[in-house]
Amino acid sequence: MEGRICLAIMVSHKEFVDAGKKPGLQVWRIENLDLKPVPKALHGSFFTGDAYLLLFTTSAPSYNIHMWLGDECSQDESGAVAIFSTQLDDFLGGGPVQYRELQNAESNTFLGYFKSGIKYQKGGVASGFQHVVTNDMNVKRLLHIKGRRAIRATEVEMSWGSFNKGDCFIVDLGKDIYQWCGSECNRFERLKASGVGIDIRDNERNGRAKLHMVEEGEEPAAIIEALGPKSTIAPSTPDDEKVDTSNRKKGALYMISDNSGSMKVSAVSPSSPFKQAMLSPEECFILDNGVDNNIFVWKGPKANSAERKAAMSVGQQFIKDKGYSNKTQIQVLPAGGETTLFKQFFSDWRDKDETTGPSKAYTIGRIAKVDQVPFDASSLHSNKAMAAQHGMVDDGKGKIQIWRVEGERVPVDPSLYGHFYGGDCYLILYSYRLSGREQHIIYTWQGLKCTQDELAASAFLTVKLDDSMGGSPVQVRVTQGQEPPHLMSLFQGKPMIIHSGGTSRKGGQSTTGSTRLFHIRQSSSRATRAVEVSVCASNLNTNDVFVLKSPSALYVWRGVGASDEELAASKHVVAFLGGNAQSVSEGSEPADFWAALGGKKGYQTSKSLQNTVKAPRLFGCSNKTGRLTVEEVPGDFNQSDLAIDDVMLLDTWEQIFLWVGNDANAEERTGAPKIAKEYVDTDPSGRKGLPITTIKQGAEPPTFTGWFQAWDPKMWEMNPLDRIRARFQA
Repeated sequence: MEGRICLAIMVSHKEFVDAGKKPGLQVWRIENLDLKPVPKALHGSFFTGDAYLLLFTTSAPSYNIHMWLGDECSQDESGAVAIFSTQLDDFLGGGPVQYRELQNAESNTFLGYFKSGIKYQKGGVASGFQHVVTNDMNVKRLLHIKGRRAIRATEVEMSWGSFNKGDCFIVDLGKDIYQWCGSECNRFERLKASGVGIDIRDNERNGRAKLHMVEEGEEPAAIIEALGPKSTIAPSTPDDEKVDTSNRKKGALYMISDNSGSMKVSAVSPSSPFKQAMLSPEECFILDNGVDNNIFVWKGPKANSAERKAAMSVGQQFIKDKGYSNKTQIQVLPAGGETTLFKQFFSDWRDKDETTGPSKAYTIGRIAKVDQVPFDASSLHSNKAMAAQHGMVDDGKGKIQIWRVEGERVPVDPSLYGHFYGGDCYLILYSYRLSGREQHIIYTWQGLKCTQDELAASAFLTVKLDDSMGGSPVQVRVTQGQEPPHLMSLFQGKPMIIHSGGTSRKGGQSTTGSTRLFHIRQSSSRATRAVEVSVCASNLNTNDVFVLKSPSALYVWRGVGASDEELAASKHVVAFLGGNAQSVSEGSEPADFWAALGGKKGYQTSKSLQNTVKAPRLFGCSNKTGRLTVEEVPGDFNQSDLAIDDVMLLDTWEQIFLWVGNDANAEERTGAPKIAKEYVDTDPSGRKGLPITTIKQGAEPPTFTGWFQAWDPKMWEMNPLDRIRARFQA
């Protein structure tokens, strides 16, 4: 009873009055089992003996609640922060996503709030440690900096024994902050460590301290005085195991119910992908992705109050019962607030009011949302965001050359440009001018019915063509049926016609079926594609135009939501098939039309194809640890997150970009394309065959740069370390 009284009294805690009123981050520390706000200048600094509550509010608004537990925080503090987390969730209407964060195992969402990294300080409330007062010049501490994307600065013992040659350390002496760089640490790690030093100077010291860069072996007298006589520095230690793409393993789905009087967890499906219909609105569910140290608890909108409030504690019990690491992350998701990570485990996920159709990413970075930009070819070069969203580097009016792969490159007759056969692979070289310079794109189109030898030859010939042009072209690997809008636009007013089988070699077209069906759809950039699909009424779509050829008739079927451009494109398909076409409007089809399709069946009848807002994701592919690993860049990424000694993978949902840094080594360059393919093929939602675009540092097209806010084309002209050193003098 006592606990209930406490809950009722605390529900309207004075700290909640302003919670979620403005976009941004709010942070509280648990002090004497109460909430105390942490000053903004000290956000990202955590005592290892404490528990914290964080609320992130977007402009939508939507909310993320995080409870952070230090390695040495007490049972009482972790219990208190759990209660406050539930109360804050209640206060905000049960709509927030809740996260449980543990020191050194934080979620990417959490790490993304702190672009300069997070700092762990020894001690906590119980031992009398207060948050550092800004301008306190009497500080004396040593911070060990770890990580290339997710930066963590951990306070360690102030002695030479804490150092190693492979990492960066910050010797913080109050008025002077020294960034010490081990002889074996790399440039990108130095760059990220510098961000921590600048953050301490600008926030904790209000800009009143001096920053210095120090190389191992060149330590000034002040460091020797603070640490004592220098002893032998330990060799570099291997980095922690990073996240590998192969850990995107299958999940399992469980239902939580208290119908029997106590919370019971029962299995629903042993492996993903799941069907969205498995989530009953009357219950709560656990999606177990424990192999990835991650579990999700989904709260059904009609689940009873006890089940919804117990979500986090049931998740914690589940981790114990399964014997998972106590560092396993828990996300509690309300219906309608599902994260991308959660939704990818469902093969048929549809958000409210969304129907089937391609998913699009149209957020720049992760936090700054931008509206979908309408297509306007005349402003492609000035509007990078539009170029990125629509996948268009220009209007497609440049020079085009096409070859068929037959062990070597065989030119395709220009009169056949625009026709692609599923039994072939093709190389398409597109040349255009941008900012006065000639640019090139090599599209490698791979048919679904081509041989293994042709696939291998197409990859080899692409590299050969790329090399012959100095290695600067953008390479785009395209699987039949997944053509990007820009490739579709190259045929200027004509649709790209994709035949399901055969080859374009003379006499190589396989005998086509007596009845054929072509699906015509326009992209967001107004280019059209006609794809041959299996002859079946269920393949129709109310938004598009279809051409149906049977032995006795030729029909052009127009769906209610089809565009005039799609209808115009059908004329080119009709001309190719030959014969006089009969126009058929949806809803007034003759019996012979349905008979040719094998009988009337249900098909997609939603009037609009709703695009889902999905945040693009950026990953680094690196073998700095001795094996090729993949690690996600947390938060709202920017150009400086592109490590010039790595290959980076940018996932924009409709296609994958591989960005090759100038200093990436041979293993990273050859291994990254395999990782990109595996990344897509192992996505639990079944996203397969996306275009993979390979680009080089310094030759980035607007379709790539538009995903980054404030892209600076001159950034690569100056050594990034020299640029950050200039900020040391600020």
